[in-house]
Amino acid sequence: MEYDVKNKVKKYYGGIAKKVNSGMGNNCCLTSSCCSGLSRSSLIYGRENLNELPKEAVEASLGCANPLLFAGLKNGETVLDLGSGGGIDVLMSSRYVGPTGKVYGLDMTDEMLELANKNKEKMGATNVEFLKGLIEDIPLQNEIVDIIMSNCVINLCESKEKALSEAYRVLKKGGRLAIADIVVLKHVPESIRHSVEMWVGCIAGALSVKKYEEILKKVGFKDIKITPVNIYTRDVIEDIAKQKNSGDAYSKIDAALIDGAFAGAHVKAYKF
Repeated sequence: MEYDVKNKVKKYYGGIAKKVNSGMGNNCCLTSSCCSGLSRSSLIYGRENLNELPKEAVEASLGCANPLLFAGLKNGETVLDLGSGGGIDVLMSSRYVGPTGKVYGLDMTDEMLELANKNKEKMGATNVEFLKGLIEDIPLQNEIVDIIMSNCVINLCESKEKALSEAYRVLKKGGRLAIADIVVLKHVPESIRHSVEMWVGCIAGALSVKKYEEILKKVGFKDIKITPVNIYTRDVIEDIAKQKNSGDAYSKIDAALIDGAFAGAHVKAYKF
């Protein structure tokens, strides 16, 4: 393998968790403007939906869209969040499924799991359990959950087909997939894409909408719908580059080629 994706991801997200735990916050930018973790989460989720959540869960949020908008969670359901990070989507989901429901959060990073469990205790969520593991090898039995969510995680996975196949395995018949992820909307030359991925980590590994649909169909999902919702314009990517002190690298590429090439999308599918 040319580079170890998992170790790079663990190191990066572990660093984010350490910063949040130390009170330094999170300055990763994944939405329409570069801003603090709290402000960015407000843009994605709406400030009113963040009430009663621990500040650290909000600050550690690294999502690209809000999967709860189309997840349709119901009282008593069992939910699995892939790549749960600091726990924001898990803790929000716990309020929808109620005391008779259950929400699992799966993450491979020790620092994020530590942060998530602290946030769980602060919120007093008794229907939540955080698990350590890989999304390509989910530590749950077959057909045990009603809905699988994820937020800007599948794109970072080395084997997307394996991860989505595992998601299909643990879903009950009639279960659904509701994930937010980065997708590619137009062709970008490989040399430029590689350059951009060096300083905009959130687009690394992103699939085209067509390829995403092909993989979902291959592993068994039906009624697939992928809807881009947050378009990455050249201004957004330039802001990210400047925030990460990569303005010089940005200035050397043809911005027109990456303008609108990537987007945060809602990905929904079913298991029948």
